[in-house]
Amino acid sequence: MLLVYTHTISPRLKYVFKHICTRILGIEVSFTTKIEAFIAHDSLKISYTKQQLSNEFFIKSHDILFEQGLNDIDINVLKWDDTKCFFFNGEKSAIPFDVFAASFYLLSRYEEYLPHVKDEYGRFLATESIAFKNGFLHQPVVDIWAHKFKEALQSHFPEFVFPQKQYSIKPIIDVPSPYHYKLKGIMRSFGGVVKDIFALKLKNLYNRFMVIFGLKHDPYDTFKYIVNKQKQSKFKFLFFFLIGDYSTYDKGINPNKKQFISLIKHVADYCEVGLKTSFFAIDSFSVLKKEKQKMEDILNTTLKASRQSFSKLNLPESYRNLIELEILEDYTMGYVNQIGFRAGSCTPFFFYDLDYEIQTPLKIHSYHVMDYVLLKNQSLLDKKKTLNKIINEVKQVNGEFVPVFHNYTFSDIERWQGFKELFNIILESGHEN
Repeated sequence: MLLVYTHTISPRLKYVFKHICTRILGIEVSFTTKIEAFIAHDSLKISYTKQQLSNEFFIKSHDILFEQGLNDIDINVLKWDDTKCFFFNGEKSAIPFDVFAASFYLLSRYEEYLPHVKDEYGRFLATESIAFKNGFLHQPVVDIWAHKFKEALQSHFPEFVFPQKQYSIKPIIDVPSPYHYKLKGIMRSFGGVVKDIFALKLKNLYNRFMVIFGLKHDPYDTFKYIVNKQKQSKFKFLFFFLIGDYSTYDKGINPNKKQFISLIKHVADYCEVGLKTSFFAIDSFSVLKKEKQKMEDILNTTLKASRQSFSKLNLPESYRNLIELEILEDYTMGYVNQIGFRAGSCTPFFFYDLDYEIQTPLKIHSYHVMDYVLLKNQSLLDKKKTLNKIINEVKQVNGEFVPVFHNYTFSDIERWQGFKELFNIILESGHEN
């Protein structure tokens, strides 16, 4: 066990030390404000305060972990070997940066509470983040810093044996609509036909009728393929089905249709299933509650995980609503248009409520790449290079890689050519040493 001596044991301090020491490095941590208890401890120990006591392992503390609420913080990002960091410590500290304060800033999403420009859906933009502006969005810096801290600690306590963590994968299959043409109802199908005629999309029109009359397979119906992939993989896939009402933003299937309900139940026999909340559920607790209840009725079990429509988050309200409904995990944290680590970590972490100054029970699994962003790469070779790069970043710190694919990504639609191969690369990465 690691003992941390500090002048004040604050909720922020406990939160971030537990993430870095316990969740990333696998060692238990406890805290003391008593010098006698610190001296008497005969295993791993560090002092985290303003002044070094003697010649112990010392990290000079930044004020952010002892503050409350939001403050105007001056951040100066500097190079640190092959990565970057902020909250520079000076020479007396065992490591040159206060990695705990910097990690707290990223994990709590401190910057998302500050004034910023939003996109047309009201989302926090990657380009507004400190990580993007300073060129470290592509790295899981919190995990990298944790390993740098571990190396320094290891040299100070060479006899201590750290546990080994394994690289893992959590493939997400997002299902905004399970079918392209099927189960859309008479009015929506008629509207689609009219649209195809006016746009002169004759091939689309032909395919639509072939699918509706059962003469062709619906292109979005790739569930048999994905379930077969699940059977071959040791990593559990997590599906998110949209069951909210039809709207400008959500074009799903009526959740009362028996065929759709059967599909969700069938997938749940092999994979984990969560709720993809509708766009309007993001701002409405009653709509969210209704959708959660509906999904629980279909699954006949308690809903564990959610993912918000359009990857939109309103902090802290979005997460507070999930907590109130006792949803334990969320997979919304990430960027639709950028590859990388929105919260700086590839280890699941708990949501810290900056207004109430508490660690909540909601576990955040931030995703690192969405299929859409890979479309920016013209060739399949470039897509593979981009994907392998982000996988290697996670592997180097034995983190959890979370990619988001959609059911239609596995279709034969031209723009998604080669994506089955990309998905195979992800699955195979978990079986390599």
